[in-house]
Amino acid sequence: MASTARRDANRIATGDLAGQVAQVLRNTALGLTAAGATFADVVRLRFFLTNSTPEMFGEFMAGIESVAVELGLPTPRPPVSAIGVDFLFEPDVLVELEACAILD
Repeated sequence: MASTARRDANRIATGDLAGQVAQVLRNTALGLTAAGATFADVVRLRFFLTNSTPEMFGEFMAGIESVAVELGLPTPRPPVSAIGVDFLFEPDVLVELEACAILD
């Protein structure tokens, strides 16, 4: 049954780094909200990118900027790291995000 669920999973922005960056930020916003936090509480963002190259930076940043207003990303942004990895948990996944937030 697990393999059926995996096969039927909705793919979002397949092959579209900017689209996946935007979605991972939206997903993170949901997690922050559930914890009683916002992006204003985030002190670090760590992105993991598959097969990263310097040429991907523009598309990566476009994904962030496309949801900055929607999600209320603060200016200046918290420190951001982009770490290249060989692969993530699914072949179509291009980006994963780890956010560190501090709540009082």
